[in-house]
Parts: sequence; C-alpha cells; structure tokens
Amino acid sequence: MRAAYVDSQDPEEPLRGLRVADLPDAGPPLPGWVRVTVRAAALNQHDLFSLRGVGLPADRLPMILGTDAAGVLDDGTEVVVHSVVPSPAWRGEETLDPRRTLLSELHPGTLAEHVWVPARNAVPKDPALSWAHAACLPTAYLTAYRMLFDAAALRPGHTVLVQGAGGGVATAAIVLGRAAGLRVWVTSRSEARRALAVDIGAHDAFATGARLPEQVDGVVETVGAATWSHSLKALRPGGTVALAGATSGPMPPAKLNRIFFRSLRVVGTTMGTRAQLEDLQRMLLATGARPVVDDVVPLAEVGDALGRLAAGDMFGKLVVQPGA
Repeated sequence: MRAAYVDSQDPEEPLRGLRVADLPDAGPPLPGWVRVTVRAAALNQHDLFSLRGVGLPADRLPMILGTDAAGVLDDGTEVVVHSVVPSPAWRGEETLDPRRTLLSELHPGTLAEHVWVPARNAVPKDPALSWAHAACLPTAYLTAYRMLFDAAALRPGHTVLVQGAGGGVATAAIVLGRAAGLRVWVTSRSEARRALAVDIGAHDAFATGARLPEQVDGVVETVGAATWSHSLKALRPGGTVALAGATSGPMPPAKLNRIFFRSLRVVGTTMGTRAQLEDLQRMLLATGARPVVDDVVPLAEVGDALGRLAAGDMFGKLVVQPGA
C-alpha cells in the first residue's frame, strides 16, 4: 500500500523525516473498523506537527500521516472520514474524551491508498460534493463550523472577525460565515491575502491589528500571541472569542481585566462531532458554498505540498490524491 509517512522527526526540518513508499496494510486494529479506499485527502498543520515530533511519540513510527479523507467503502458507499477516534470505553461526545486521538496519532492516517476507521467514523458523502471538497471537511471546515455556530454561537446578522486570512480554518470560517448570513471581517499582514479573502466572501479585510469600524460579536482565533490583544479589543461587551489554535505562540498576556470587566467569553474548541460533520455537509448542500482548494496533487508530490504548507505559500486547502 502506497503511503506518505513519518520515518523520523526533526523540529527544525520536518520534511527530512517524510517518506512516500509502500507499507503493509496492517488491517483493522479493532473489531468494527472498516476499510476506506481513499480518493482524496487534505493536508493540515497537524501533519507538520507529527513530522516535528509534536503529539506523536517516536515509538509509534513509522506513522502514516493524514487526518482528512473522502473515499469508498468496500461495498461501494462513498464516505467522508471523521477523524476523531474516542477510546473504546468512552460514552458521550467524542471531542470531550481526554483519551481521544486523531487518525495518524495512534492509528494510521489517511495519506495512503487505504485507511481503516471505526464504522461510526465513515459518514456518508453526498454525490454533489467532489472528492476534493469532501476531503477538506473533517478538520479545517468542521473546526470552523463548530467555532462559528457552537463556541461563538453566532447567528445571521452578527459580525465576526476572522484573524489570519489564508490558513485552512480561517478560510473555512470566511466561506461558512458568509454562507450563514454573518457579516465577515478578516485580518492579514498581506495585502494580497486580504484581497483573496474578499474574493471568497469576506465583506471587508483589514491589516493585522488595525482599528475596526466597530466592535464585533465574535472572533475566530487560531493565530494566538500575535493577534490575541487585538481579538479582545475587537469584541463588544459580552462577545466571544472562539479559540482553536495558537500558531504564533500559546502564551500572550491574558488581559484578564478586559475579559472580566467587559464580560467577554473565551471558548476553546477542537475539531467537532460526527453530528456536526453531518450538519456541515448539509449546510454546504443547502447553500451551495464549497471549500476553497488551492491545489490538488498526486501522492508523489506530497513533500512539495507540505513544504508549501510549512511556508504558508497557499490560500485554502492543499489536497492529495493517493491513487493518482
């Protein structure tokens, strides 16, 4: 089975440990798992974290990368793969299980010709979604959906600020927010990325840290230290920061006085549930919105694509076709 996997880890040069080669298909790790023939898999920062040694112990190597996929079950059913795998004894919402994992952390990931997943994690895919679009949903778009409509509880007519145009979650938040009737504002240091954000649905775009025309109802925050102070200042009293990442650093000044004096809410969230993934797919079908795909490449070119991801040289999702 052809796969892209972590052979060794390097915090400074993560791509040194990437390999694309044949690995044996180990079969289902537990009863009740099903095989998915992968038609498309999207890349995420999580793949680079694994290559750097973050969240993936070295004793689990080699480990096939990838958390996102769309493909076909052995009986021909088209599915989207939900990547959150709870521990066997867990009962309840899977994202709240402290022992949950994502594919490619404990079990092999999706950047391969086949992936095994719990039967519950194989969500039927509507034929109206392309393979590339469906593959973008399980991480970035599911995270953005949960941030907007669950963590921040935003509704049509509300204003949301999305920090850091161009990243996968930020781009997803723009697309989904616009489709849901939100007024979407976005920030970026790059004038070109600000223009692209407007092209895909943002109502306005501002330089990072710029004073906004008015305060907002919610902020989608995945940048962290570099934008945290601005996110808090941008919120109206009682507003919410939905937090799902900290790519520029996890330890900004907390600004506790502003948080309690203005009754701000800071809600952390990660990924989403199977039910939310189903709701997300229905939203796309009802609105006609689709994920923004920067490029689609064969598995042999995954190293170049991960290099672009590491450099931030993309706008939207990079998708891999293992069978190409």
